[in-house]
Order: sequence, then C-alpha cells, then structure tokens
Amino acid sequence: METPNNPEFEGPTIFGHPKGLMTLFFTEMWERFSYYGMRALLILFMTTAITDGGLGFDDQTSGAIYGLYTMGVYLLALPGGWLADRLFGLKKSVWYGGIIIALGHFTMALPGIFNYGSDYASKASLTPLDTNSFFLGLILIVLGTGLLKPNISSIVGQLYPAGSSKRDAGFSIFYMGINLGALIAPIACSTLAAYDWHLGFGLAGLGMVFGLIQYKLSGSTLDGYGDAPEAVGDKEISQRKKLKSTVAWIGILLAVFVAILFTGIVPFNVFAIAGASGSIIALVAFGYLGYVILFGGLNKSDKNKVGVIAILFFFSAMFWSGFEQAGSTLNLFAERFTDRSVLGFEIPTGYFQSINSMFIIIFAPIFGGLWVWLGRRNLEPSSPLKFTFGLLLLGLGFFVMYFAAKIAASGDLAAPTWLILTYMFHTFGELSLSPVGLSLVTKLAPKGYGGQMMGIWFLSVSLGNLLAGLIAGEASGGTEEALAQMPDQYMMIVYTVIGSAVVLFLLRPMIRRMMGNVH
Repeated sequence: METPNNPEFEGPTIFGHPKGLMTLFFTEMWERFSYYGMRALLILFMTTAITDGGLGFDDQTSGAIYGLYTMGVYLLALPGGWLADRLFGLKKSVWYGGIIIALGHFTMALPGIFNYGSDYASKASLTPLDTNSFFLGLILIVLGTGLLKPNISSIVGQLYPAGSSKRDAGFSIFYMGINLGALIAPIACSTLAAYDWHLGFGLAGLGMVFGLIQYKLSGSTLDGYGDAPEAVGDKEISQRKKLKSTVAWIGILLAVFVAILFTGIVPFNVFAIAGASGSIIALVAFGYLGYVILFGGLNKSDKNKVGVIAILFFFSAMFWSGFEQAGSTLNLFAERFTDRSVLGFEIPTGYFQSINSMFIIIFAPIFGGLWVWLGRRNLEPSSPLKFTFGLLLLGLGFFVMYFAAKIAASGDLAAPTWLILTYMFHTFGELSLSPVGLSLVTKLAPKGYGGQMMGIWFLSVSLGNLLAGLIAGEASGGTEEALAQMPDQYMMIVYTVIGSAVVLFLLRPMIRRMMGNVH
C-alpha cells in the first residue's frame, strides 16, 4: 500500500517503508541471482572433462581458483566502498558494478556462442577462448561485485533517518531479497547448464541485466540518496582530478597485468598466488589491528575492544572456511557421490545450492524471535557464546558428512538427506554467527574506526573463502586414493572446527572482560 505522506520519510512509501527500498530489493535480488547462479556451476564446470564441455581441471587447481574468486569478491568490497565514497557516489557505483558483472557473465558464456552446434565429445583440448574468456569473466565479476555489493547496502541505510524504528525491518526485507535470488538462481541456471554450461553462465548475466533495467527505470525513488560527493573549492576539485587520474592508471596497469597472464608471457602458479594471498590478508589484518592498538591513540577500554575484534577475526575465518565449502567440496559430493534420482529424473547438482537459502528464509525469523524471547527473560547468550554455537553447529554438519563419506567410500551413493541435514546445521550456524558478528563489530569499533573495523570483518570472510577453496581440492574424493581418505578428511574438519569452538568457549570469560559494557 503506497502512502505518499509518511512524516518519518521525505518521499513516498510503500508498506510503510521508502519506495527506494523496493528498487534496491530487486536490484540486489537479481545481482545475487547472477552470483549464486554462476557459483553453483563454477567448480562443477572446472572439474568436468573437456569432452563433456568443461575445463578438465583437477580438483586441487579448481579448488584454488574457486577460493581465489570467492576471496576476491569480498576483498574488493573494501576499495569498492572507498571509490564510491570519494569518487563515483553510491548510486553510480551500483550501476557501474552491475554493468561490469553482466559483462563478466556474458564473457564466460562466449565459448558457447562460438562452439554452438559443435560436438564436445570430439574436442581434445582447450582453446584460448575457453580459458581466457573464463578467467576474464571471473575477474570482471569480482571487480563489479566489489563496486556494487557494499554500496547498495549503504544506500539502504541512507533511506532511513537516524533513530528510525523501521531501519532493522528494512534491512530484514532487503536480506530476504538476497536469499530469494540465491534460492531461485541455482535451480534456474543449473537447469540450463544441463544442456550447455555456457547457457547457465549466460542466464546468470541476463539476471543482472534484469536488475539493471529495473534499477534504471525506478531510479527516481532514490533521488537525493547515494549521490556522488560534491567537490567544494579549487583544492578539492584538483584532488578529485588527481584521484580520477590515479584510478585510471591503476585500471590500465591492471588491464596490462591481466593481458600478460592470459597471453602466457609470464607463467603463474595458482597455488602460489592463493598461498601468498592468504598470508597477505592475515598479515594486513593483524598488522593493522596491532597498529591501531599501539598507535591509534585509544584508551585502554577501546584497545581491549579492538583486541576482541582481532580474536574474533581468527574464529570468523575458521567458520567461513568451513561454511563456504557449500559451493565447492559439498557441491562436488552432490555431483559424484549422491543419489540424485527422483521418480526416474536426475536432479541437477546445482539444485542443492538452493537449500541454504531456503533454510535461511524459513529459520531467520525464528532465530531472530528466539534471541528476543530469551532477552526478555535475561537468558540470551552472549555474543562470544553465539559465536561458539555457530562453530559447533558447523562442526556438527561436517560430522554428518563423515557418515555420508563413509557410504561413498564403500562404493555406494549417499542419500540426499545427508547433504540436506548438513546444510540445515550449517544454516543454523550461520544464523548464530554471521548477523551477530556484523552487529558486534559495529558495537566494538572505537569512534572514527567503524568502517575500518567492518573492513577487517570482511577480510576474515575473504580469508575464509580462500581457505574453503583450498580445502575443497583435498577433500573432494576426485581419485580412488582421495575417495578412500575422504571420511578422514571430513573428520579432520570436524576436529578442527569443534576444537576451535572449545578454545573460544574457554576464552569466553576473558573476551567478556575485554568487551566491557558491550554485550
């Protein structure tokens, strides 16, 4: 119901919220459609034989590439937000980011156009078009997502005045858009990919185009929000010109670097890049946090709170390194070792990637209500304890997979219920840890460090995604020897995650003291 004169908001509203929320809801829904649609296919496409239309990479190489890609998506949110704040503005960053994302998906679909009607079974080797379009497409998607993802959420925040009672509800609605896109996309893209992988990639790009069209057509609902910062005075105008020039040169150097990689002038090792990337992220995160504690001019209370963020960085990365195996290790398990036959119809592997979003939509309101209900009775667990629950539930999910892996190692196909149960436990873990972590970082961040501390949180997610890809190459059972070792690999993950939960639980009293009056 549209109500044009709501005193809480400047413009027209719909269902008591700014109309711009619906614009952002559908833009984000289609962007997540494109991301999760392609992600459901990514590692399957890389590990599929060349004669079946895939790239024919081994599990280790595929896992490392997958980890680098998902790492980059979160890592580039940091410079993406910075460019929006200082140069493009939020709205233009979302627009430019969406265009780059669509171009990335369509670039990945190019071989399907040029190979249309060809017989993959007669294909003996990959062509430069196969590999170059694939890697260039991934890079474009990473760059575009870095521009769009952080800034669209920032516009949502701007729609609500400070102290608005509807802000949290608005973000909840926005979050449902994310999960709606993530629910539909794997099913739609996997269905087309069953005929040709590149059709699936193309549909993901088409989804982003739909999002861009509605974003442009309904853009008037965002008038006055997310505009580019205005340069005031000759000094700021000069600084803006220098910044644009610097960004342009960085873009040119990046393009040259990518061209060198694609032409093979300088050979590169994906494992070396992955290892170096993980080390750099950890060093940057802990180095920066140490610098803030020692030289940030903070009082003892704020130093302790930054110390808590440093501790939680480790456990956050540990959680995401397990949780994000949904698109890699567990995706390959669904492809190779799960009985997907239902009434004579074989369910495409990618359909399983929709399970997490389905559970989020079902259980997110229940978890939110549970914390409120416990809070009213002074029984709500502390944030570190919720973190512990998240890790325990993640470990429980992999414990379920241990038994599924035993079935696979014996030569039988596992029932799909093993994966469904695992995804349910992992979703419960996500709901216990992810929103709590985001909220806790905003509470712990010292004044003037809010954005930077949130950047540290996303660095932990980025590192976790990289580790998830590297683990996938070892726990996927791609060879007979690896299949025999797969149950032990899953049990090692269980020991590591549960062990981390136990350590966090033991550290809980110390963390609570360091948090002070933050709960």
